[in-house]
Amino acid sequence: MAVYPGDPAFSLTRVQSLAAGDIANVSEMELGVHTGTHVDAPLHFVDGAAAVDALDLDALIGPAQVVEVTGPGDIGADALDSLADGTERLLFKTRNSAAWAEDGFYEDYAAISPAAAERIVSAGLRLVGVDYLSVGGVETHRTLLRASVVAIEGLDLRAIEPGPYMLVCLPLKLAGSDGAPARVILIDP
Repeated sequence: MAVYPGDPAFSLTRVQSLAAGDIANVSEMELGVHTGTHVDAPLHFVDGAAAVDALDLDALIGPAQVVEVTGPGDIGADALDSLADGTERLLFKTRNSAAWAEDGFYEDYAAISPAAAERIVSAGLRLVGVDYLSVGGVETHRTLLRASVVAIEGLDLRAIEPGPYMLVCLPLKLAGSDGAPARVILIDP
């Protein structure tokens, strides 16, 4: 599993085993809260801001738009030009989707530019997601999270076509945490 450089590595260890005579199989998992598909809470980049357990479920569940952004470079503000009025949840499918088939961390991932982050905030979006492990740099994160825009990172959108969907994003309710692994599904309307 690819992990953002510097984040804790993932491990899964069987600590009890039926084969060893235990009454059940029990495993222990170690990972950073920003591993795999996960949600960033405002606390991730803004001290004293909301933690993941305070996120509004209304922002995490509802109609969403998947937009495909092709080409080199980061996701620019123009990627929001075709956004339908009233859109509150936006997922970007980019060249990053191909990176899930590679081993290790993909250094040349497409991120949301600071200008696009400003436009996301001004458009009133409540949630934005990307198909790799980071929505962008520090400025992008701070712009989104200060405005309480939920960021979903690590989406696997390889098999998803652009268009409207119903989004269900359920992060683990980790009290006081700056992020949480999440199960994210898209339902074709």
